[in-house]
Amino acid sequence: MIIMNKQNLSKLKLFLVGLQNRFTENSSIFNGITVKYTAGLKEFNGIGLYENDIIKYNFNGKTECYSIEDLLDKIICETEKYDAVEFTYKERGTNVVITADNKNVRMSNVSVKEDNDADKPLKTSSLLNRNYYIKVGMADALLKEIGIMTKDGKIKNDKIRKYNQIDRYVELLEGILDKLPRNKIINILDCGCGKSYLTFVLNYYLTEVKKIKCHFIGLDHSETVISASKNMANNLGYRNMEFHAMDIKDYCPNKNINVVISLHACDTATDMALALGIRLESDVIIAVPCCHKEFLSQYKYEPFKDITKYGVFKTRLADVLTDGMRSLMLEAKGYDVSVVEYISPLETPKNLMIRALKVKEDNDALMDSYINLMSTLNVYPALYDFLNNW
Repeated sequence: MIIMNKQNLSKLKLFLVGLQNRFTENSSIFNGITVKYTAGLKEFNGIGLYENDIIKYNFNGKTECYSIEDLLDKIICETEKYDAVEFTYKERGTNVVITADNKNVRMSNVSVKEDNDADKPLKTSSLLNRNYYIKVGMADALLKEIGIMTKDGKIKNDKIRKYNQIDRYVELLEGILDKLPRNKIINILDCGCGKSYLTFVLNYYLTEVKKIKCHFIGLDHSETVISASKNMANNLGYRNMEFHAMDIKDYCPNKNINVVISLHACDTATDMALALGIRLESDVIIAVPCCHKEFLSQYKYEPFKDITKYGVFKTRLADVLTDGMRSLMLEAKGYDVSVVEYISPLETPKNLMIRALKVKEDNDALMDSYINLMSTLNVYPALYDFLNNW
């Protein structure tokens, strides 16, 4: 047996110190480790699973609990007895593999596929002809947990439209989220999260595909949906998520919030989420509004009276005015705003997504325009009220 030389042992130790720092920076996506020692033709395997902030490590038939620092020290000590070692540090979506022997020490990152069918084309003809962001095979555990995929790995026929919607959601957010810093944890606040399906999808994509460090906070007044979201996070092993049953207006963050999202929050709940994002000076604000009721009973515009006497026109115009003034307020607060169709209007008329990226200081001229519109239309928007009287 050729014992590994001291120079390569020192190099291996440096690599493991780097992994210890990686763990410290983002332990929420760490899953565990495997170690394979080689002595001649014999192999000796160790397996460590991460549970409740400790690593349960089994080696030579004995299981003991370690901190990451103590376990890596133990592995270095054990390596001195063998001529080669293969160490795998497992994260969500990525394995870091280190191999060391008497000749060399190497480290590589390996993307993790959830099954052997990840590269096989889908046979369901109803799926869109597109390169999906949330791929079957790679994202099977996620798709099964949120009810889009069957246990045997097929997209459910009645969930194809939902699958296309969540993929479109990721597509629309990718470009704007790419503008956020990559050297720190991105904190994402979901206001009125409900069952959090799209938040789970975004978590998967940012963490396992884009390799972005992120942490998610979900708020909803319903204890039932918060409990369901917590169970889903636990089932998926998504430890970079927290959920709270509370009103948006009562939330006081203990960390800097980089992204605020609001998906189908009814009526003025969307305004509450936008106001919170503005008050927190969030780098990005994303909103997909749902029903609009507030302006319908308020706005009056004399030149349009002979048109708005028709109820359907008055309702549709109220929707446009509501989201238009929301977008204008975001611009007045220094955000670069774009409004796009999230899904086809054939599926629902409530299909707009407002995307806002903080790029500059407040714009007083746009705020004056906003105030003038309030007067002209005889409206007092909830967003304005929340920003000034919250």
